[in-house]
Amino acid sequence: MRAAMFKQSRILKKLDYTLVITVVIIIIFSLVIIYSATKPSEVLTATGEAGGDPFASVKKQVFNIIIGLGVMLFMLGIQYEDLAKHMKALYALNLVMLGAVIFFGHSALGATRWIGIGSFKFQPSEFAKLIIIICFAAFLVRRKGKLNRLKDLLPCFAFMGVPVLLILMQPDLGTSLVYMAIMFGMLFAAGARPALLAGLIVGGLSLVSLWIWAHFWFEANSSFDLWIPLKDYQLKRLTIFLNPWKDWHGDGYHVIQSQIAIGQGGFFGRGLFQGSQTHGDFLPIQETDFIFSVVGEELGFVGAVALLFLFFVLIYRCIYIAVNAKDCFGFLLSAGVISMITFHVMVNVGMTTGIMPVTGIPLPMFSYGGSSMITNLAAMGLLLNINAKRQNIMF
Repeated sequence: MRAAMFKQSRILKKLDYTLVITVVIIIIFSLVIIYSATKPSEVLTATGEAGGDPFASVKKQVFNIIIGLGVMLFMLGIQYEDLAKHMKALYALNLVMLGAVIFFGHSALGATRWIGIGSFKFQPSEFAKLIIIICFAAFLVRRKGKLNRLKDLLPCFAFMGVPVLLILMQPDLGTSLVYMAIMFGMLFAAGARPALLAGLIVGGLSLVSLWIWAHFWFEANSSFDLWIPLKDYQLKRLTIFLNPWKDWHGDGYHVIQSQIAIGQGGFFGRGLFQGSQTHGDFLPIQETDFIFSVVGEELGFVGAVALLFLFFVLIYRCIYIAVNAKDCFGFLLSAGVISMITFHVMVNVGMTTGIMPVTGIPLPMFSYGGSSMITNLAAMGLLLNINAKRQNIMF
């Protein structure tokens, strides 16, 4: 008992408190914005036509945070090095979870992503992100420094390709893109040639762009229908951001309302809980995908920069932990988490400001949602574990 308490006290002394405090501030900030985004409109509640508990979403998110903190503590206390030994079992579990969604999942917003157990629903593809980081890190350890040619990368593409295909079948384009970002980020960390990776990314984006352009060209100019593995609404989301006013009352509505909200915020914002776009129900799914728009409208440029600075500190500390990891496995795990969080932040902010397609990617530890919160807090626990082990603690 004394040995366990001694070990826990040593762990607490070696925590990266800059990372911990940053995560805490982001979460507290998020709860304030979630409350603003979900509280009933004062006009409606005055008429009695709406109402309910204004803290309902905040309470649910606090519950999600408590679960996430429990998982984070669990990840902090394990021997992270042993995770590599269970790579095959974890990879199989991942495929089973993602496959189960296709057959037993619940649909919402055009996709089947959730599995329900009683009143509780969870999104396997969120948990799968961290699991695939663990599996791919174990897969790459033996290949580090041996990824100089395209044929060396083919087994890596196959390893990541199977879960990506299962996610595309849901269909969940946003999460599949996260997987691709994780893969390329970890390949770079494992020593793959940057020029080769850059060439693959540029070539892949060019090929996809040409495929989409050809699909629309044949659709408009001939009776031939060029097949593409995306739903119509996904195709429109990928292209409408280029000119949202082309379909301002349809697929471009989300982007336009988000830009209006952020534009109205100005430098200092309209004031907390005072956003007209937010509380007038013009801004869509404002507590999840478009929560950054709420920050921009109510807290303005200053609030948006403050939030981005918090994420900068978070990512910086993650990079610091990665660089100082005691082993290759810990380094690759950290690289995977960094890739995941960085991609989420870039794409979420990009889609709310109208410079990237709307892909339904949440803002880490800020958007409302249980599965995402638990996954990201678990990832933070893993990084804190890696950081503590580099301090040569006796476990």
